[in-house]
Amino acid sequence: MDTPFVKRNLPSLNGLRAFESAARHLSFTRAAEELSVTQAAVSHQIRTLEDRLGAALFIRRNRSLFLTPAGQAYLPPVRTAFDQLHLATESLDRQESTGALTVSTLASFAIKWLVPRLARFQAAAPDIDVRITTGMGMVDFDREDVDMAIRYGRGKWPGLRADRLLTEDIFPVCSPALLEGDRPLREPADLKRHQLLHVTGFRDDWRVWLTAAGETGIDPAQGLVFDMSVTALQAAIDGLGVALGHAPLVQADLAAGRLVAPFDITLPTEMAYYVVAPVASADRPKIKAFREWLLEAANS
Repeated sequence: MDTPFVKRNLPSLNGLRAFESAARHLSFTRAAEELSVTQAAVSHQIRTLEDRLGAALFIRRNRSLFLTPAGQAYLPPVRTAFDQLHLATESLDRQESTGALTVSTLASFAIKWLVPRLARFQAAAPDIDVRITTGMGMVDFDREDVDMAIRYGRGKWPGLRADRLLTEDIFPVCSPALLEGDRPLREPADLKRHQLLHVTGFRDDWRVWLTAAGETGIDPAQGLVFDMSVTALQAAIDGLGVALGHAPLVQADLAAGRLVAPFDITLPTEMAYYVVAPVASADRPKIKAFREWLLEAANS
């Protein structure tokens, strides 16, 4: 009856490293210097490895070191194994530092803030292939193929690292054309003669802003309703009415003169945009690089 083959545990990695280095240099002293350990430690690791293998790997003779036949036979596969480990590690490092990076965010934020700045990141990090995905709901990192996200909220999401990206105030914005004509928009009371532009999920913002402005004679619910901020802002650009602009989303349109802020009354909010990623992966090189760029872009 054949004796079954018993798979034994592999030798320790430290012992194999000590053997490979000593065999390459034919010196315990130089191996110790390369591995940043003492010569005694190298001797101990190799002795433990020889005991584990049941075979001598080196012959020590007249202050010289030679490989035994067993050592000569063992060295090539050990060296090949280390080469493969180095290649696998370098490949993984490249994957972590380059390649695809999927970022989830709101469509309005992507269109109005992120995408216009994205070329700068691509120029600075051409090896990272940023892929933007948009949606209204919260991304589920456990189920979706998403590396990081830009979320709008209060910054408290269990299991996620959240870095505040942009705070925001809200204030009315409109086409410059509404400042002129037969119904000029010059003070908050004039809003009663114009349509208010609303965004689903933020319908209460007009009531809060009008209260802060001291205007009680204007119906905060009247006007048009859109499902995204970007469409409400486009309607304002086209002169259909007055929208409440969230500061990060209207910067470019204000600077270009497509929109104007007719009043000086701004409403601070407790909400902000945050860069988020699972704690376990937040410091992966690709994620860290994009997060640091985002934070720098927000402060420039």
